[in-house]
Amino acid sequence: MRIGFKSILILLFLLITTVTSFAQDLLKYVNPNIGTAHSRWFFYTPAAVPYGMAKLAPSTNGSYGNLQGWEAVGYDTRHNSIEGFVHFHEWQVGGISFMPTAGTLKTVPGELDKAGSGYRSTFDRKNEVAQPGYYSVILDDFNIKAELTATKRVGFHRYTFPKSNSSRIILSIGNVQGESGPITDAAVEMIDDVHFQGFVITYPKYVKTYDEGGRVAMYFYGALNKKPAEVGAISKDAAVANQKSAKGIGAGLYLNYQTSANESVEIKVGLSYASIANAKLNLETEAQQLTFASAKAAAQQEWKSELGKLNVSGKVEADKTKFYTGLYHALLGRGIASDVNGNFPRHDGSIGQLPKDAQGKFSYNFMNTDAIWGGFWNLTQLWALSYPSHYSDFVHTQLEIYKERGWFGDGIANSNFVSGVGTNFVGLAIAGAYQADIRDYDLNLAYKAVVGNELGYQNRLVGSGKMDTKSFISKGYVPYLDADKTDSTGSHFSGSHTLEYSYSAFAAAQLAKKMGKNEDYQKLIQLSDGWRLIFDQSLKLVRPKTADGKFIDQFNPLEAWRGFQEGNATQYTFYVPQNPQGLIQQIGKTTFNERLNNIFETSQKNAFGGGKTIDAFAGIQSLYNHGNQPNLHISWLFNYSAAPWLTQKWTRAICDEFYGTESIHGYGYGQDEDQGQLGSWYVMASLGLFDVKGLTDARPTIQIGSPMFDRSVVSLGNGKRLTIEAKNNSKSNIYVQSATWNGKVLSKAWLYRDELMKGGHLTLIMGNKPNKTWGVNIPPPSNQ
Repeated sequence: MRIGFKSILILLFLLITTVTSFAQDLLKYVNPNIGTAHSRWFFYTPAAVPYGMAKLAPSTNGSYGNLQGWEAVGYDTRHNSIEGFVHFHEWQVGGISFMPTAGTLKTVPGELDKAGSGYRSTFDRKNEVAQPGYYSVILDDFNIKAELTATKRVGFHRYTFPKSNSSRIILSIGNVQGESGPITDAAVEMIDDVHFQGFVITYPKYVKTYDEGGRVAMYFYGALNKKPAEVGAISKDAAVANQKSAKGIGAGLYLNYQTSANESVEIKVGLSYASIANAKLNLETEAQQLTFASAKAAAQQEWKSELGKLNVSGKVEADKTKFYTGLYHALLGRGIASDVNGNFPRHDGSIGQLPKDAQGKFSYNFMNTDAIWGGFWNLTQLWALSYPSHYSDFVHTQLEIYKERGWFGDGIANSNFVSGVGTNFVGLAIAGAYQADIRDYDLNLAYKAVVGNELGYQNRLVGSGKMDTKSFISKGYVPYLDADKTDSTGSHFSGSHTLEYSYSAFAAAQLAKKMGKNEDYQKLIQLSDGWRLIFDQSLKLVRPKTADGKFIDQFNPLEAWRGFQEGNATQYTFYVPQNPQGLIQQIGKTTFNERLNNIFETSQKNAFGGGKTIDAFAGIQSLYNHGNQPNLHISWLFNYSAAPWLTQKWTRAICDEFYGTESIHGYGYGQDEDQGQLGSWYVMASLGLFDVKGLTDARPTIQIGSPMFDRSVVSLGNGKRLTIEAKNNSKSNIYVQSATWNGKVLSKAWLYRDELMKGGHLTLIMGNKPNKTWGVNIPPPSNQ
């Protein structure tokens, strides 16, 4: 059959229209307002691109600070006024707030619920638009429309004013924002009629605790599209008219305008962690030719492209909203910290330089990142599936830290150590990258760093975690200390540390085996059995031991914080991902399945965690707590215990009930969405794919669950395509009856990951009753 040129054009038009229509539909499914009660600092930053440095967002209480360093702060759906629009939102990083106002000059944001106490404004959420790459709101007190968008390193503002002789923009520089901690220095100045520049240096709580002496510096260079009628300076104590610069704590400027009705003032703000010159260069490189409208269009196109790597379709619209909002959060957190010229901030205050590849492009990006604690059960699996360049960036960043400091840093804020967990799973995450064929880095350096993370303790820096490594290596477990501390003799969190170090030792052991380091392998694989030394056979539970080898007394399996960090013995007993079969044998298969199933039966009544209590730690004394990292793999353990239908049942129930589509019920009720981890878990679980071992096996496997969607098409990171089809799928048809992989019968509830990554078609026939013969005969490999 011959097709004419005109027909080809029509077909191409229809294809482009279909693709564009699908991509446009994806933004419709992202709702940034989900889970915005008690949300973390990074969480609500709609005016950003994936992994951006510029993360612009409204702030309702960011200036209130963050006493403990990690609490929910920034934007809260229960608040009804906005105090400014802030540019930086990362773990332990925040600063530079702008606010359009009018009327009498006020130089402080004021109190949340006290009208007129400052320049903050009330707003109505009916007049608020939040989308990936764009935010707008009407500030009711001033009748001003504020709009935000961004490129990777440049923030854009458009403020549309009413007719007024007293329109104004406040540039608040030297003030606390979110997780920034105290300001140590700041400055801002107008350098000509329409350009301004400056910096702010902060001392966040977790830098002070884990990397004392470090600082977080943020630099900016801005361009206005209209000259202000007047510029004044703001200090901590006063405002001074006709002054174009301000320095120190509380530093800021106010820009006065005379505006006609519906007149807009646009601002472009280049950002950098390295220097003002780089902030200017970032602006000129990324945004010189862009208007607000074109920047918004580019940002949203980038979101469409990244979200579109995962294409899901099904009958339930709410599930698609959960899916793409979860994916949005996963792609939003952990932003780049390097500039367009490859500069990045180092801990010692100097500037690092990224290398270039053979094509003259920078080989990777340097990042800021929260701790990877638990990230191997969500983020790294998602990265390895479809976003491997970001996994590569993570590995390269940590190797840069290692080269400068001699240790991995887990959480990183401008090369400062900011991990508050103290266990440091960076080595495990890098071992997982290697096993997932992400290897575009110095393998020998990586190996040395990974093994050092597991076995090294001499002169170990506090912020690198694992301060009790010496005791773990010498005894095979971490001894319990009554005092709330961790040192070379043990830890107050000895139970969870023993389990975690056993797992990460396994990951390093598998890497050693792959690289032919047999002596290291033998040492590490022996340490991976450390969990057995604290397993109380009489209770069938893990239980901390003191240095003399005795189990602790007055033991309550549901007591949190005694022996277990952010959890309890009941939850942590299942923390043996490196050897599920070994744990099942210790407990007994029947007892294991009954106990774990009963845990989920009971936990379902409590929303799989902390119930409806709005508190990140509401679930740590419960039987199961999906709102925190230590539990995120255990619903998948039934695949190892010959009961895969229970994995199908409970992963679907968690997706349906723990996750919501409302502002208060989004990620449970506690909303402890650590830079995209809970969102990533939903994405992976709803696809029906997961790895209990976090990709750390010598030949990783992917376990199969119960897909939420009728059809999912995954663009794999290697360029291949994976299609997952769930036939007869519905809210009641949650159980796999049979399966095929590329047309061949699949009788196992798992595949080797390397087979999956070749691409193909996984078809699952679903039903409303468990098929207790499917997937039971050959469990996933447990102890490779």
